[in-house]
Amino acid sequence: MRLMAKLAVLSLLGTLVPLTGQAASDEQKQFAWSVVERNATPMAKIGDSLYYFAELGMQEFESTKLMKEVLEAAGFSVELGAAGMPTNLWARWGNGRPAIAIVSEIDALPEGSQTPMELGRKPLVPGAPGHMEGHNTHGGVAAAAAFAVKETMARYNIPGSVILSLGPAEEQLISRPYIVRAGYFKNVDAIIYLHISDQSATGFGLANYASISANFTFHGKTAHGAVNPWDAKDALDANQLMDVGVAYLRQQLRPTNRIHRVVTNGGIQPNVIPDLAQTWWWVRDANMPDAGETFEKLINIGKGAALMTGTTVDYQIVAAGWPQLGMKAIAETIQGNIDKVGMPRWGEDEQRFARDFQKSAGRPENGLRTAVTPLGGRPQAYSSNDNGDVSWTVPAGLFAFPAIVPGIAVHEWHAAITPTSTIAHKGMAVGAKVLSASILDLLTRPDLLQRARAEFEQAVKAMPYFGVLPPDAKPPLDLNKAIMDRYRPEMRKFYLSERPRLN
Repeated sequence: MRLMAKLAVLSLLGTLVPLTGQAASDEQKQFAWSVVERNATPMAKIGDSLYYFAELGMQEFESTKLMKEVLEAAGFSVELGAAGMPTNLWARWGNGRPAIAIVSEIDALPEGSQTPMELGRKPLVPGAPGHMEGHNTHGGVAAAAAFAVKETMARYNIPGSVILSLGPAEEQLISRPYIVRAGYFKNVDAIIYLHISDQSATGFGLANYASISANFTFHGKTAHGAVNPWDAKDALDANQLMDVGVAYLRQQLRPTNRIHRVVTNGGIQPNVIPDLAQTWWWVRDANMPDAGETFEKLINIGKGAALMTGTTVDYQIVAAGWPQLGMKAIAETIQGNIDKVGMPRWGEDEQRFARDFQKSAGRPENGLRTAVTPLGGRPQAYSSNDNGDVSWTVPAGLFAFPAIVPGIAVHEWHAAITPTSTIAHKGMAVGAKVLSASILDLLTRPDLLQRARAEFEQAVKAMPYFGVLPPDAKPPLDLNKAIMDRYRPEMRKFYLSERPRLN
């Protein structure tokens, strides 16, 4: 009887071991979430501070200064200036493996200045930049989640490292290929890419489009437009002929392709035939090989336009980003945490405001989402993000947190109305909880990292990664400087005085 009793006890203990392991995991996540909850106010203030800084790509000096202060005060080591970009931020806590990184950005958009919560167009500073995509919220979510993970790792003796990478100039798709090229992700085991959305969602496979952007510059010979135009070689004519050539090319392109451009230099005045003209071209496609093929056609069209006009042409790649590649193993883990955390508990006043906002913007009056998005409910998007290059270097998870009113399109002024609202703040808290829990899973489950790595190696074998940036390419550090120099003095009047701290 005693033997049978011992066997029964051993059998019971055998069934309890995995449950105890799960309980420990749940306990760790609950602790991390308590850290997020007690830091809800400073997290919101970080995001609000970044909103009023409203700095364009490569000029995020105030934003990264604040993020450095916050993260160093929270115990992280912080490096600014990685890969030759002064506003590139790389923060780390811990030295061991596994090393899990949060990847995001904090830049604003031109002419997006708007008074928060005003449904009519009312810029804080007319003509100034503003956060009309909500990137300001990323800094708060990423910092709070990284801090919650750090506190949990310290409390439960979890080995490894948590990293936060904030790359500049995401809106111009510039920085991450340089960071990858500099080797910053060589010893990272997995990343989670973070972005604001109107839903709580993840996905896997190709999440968005590859892109290549470049300035095509034509050089000619100037002359008086009335006195001796025959002596000129018109660079603007060449520029326009390239535009016509690309227009005819569109018929021969795949349905997935996108081409757009803006003329950045079209001459000085009509009676001076331009000896210099330039267009910034942008090519996108569902994958990088196809985008690269179309870009080669653009090069040939430019050469043909130069030949027709007796001018010369050169081009300089400004940016090139692969599509984001998400791992199913990591997406399933993130989805599990999305389901556990759920959506924010919206108040009726928030729902009413959302419907009023949607009505004013001419959108369906559906209010805020109340249910999480199931896995697989997020198709490949036509937009691009330079983080894609990171996801072809290390296994990646993709996470979107719910802090935008549904139906409100980004990259236009309406989207600058709510990034400091309680809607954004509640969505940020949900985002930080899901993000911290998912990082803890990656830190504590070797099987998850192994599955993600195996999946990643299969994907890059099928489509090997190659860098598109020329070897001598350097980041355009003066990008947007003139705009920020012009508007920053007036924008400073709206900066928040408090310097938030996590605790």
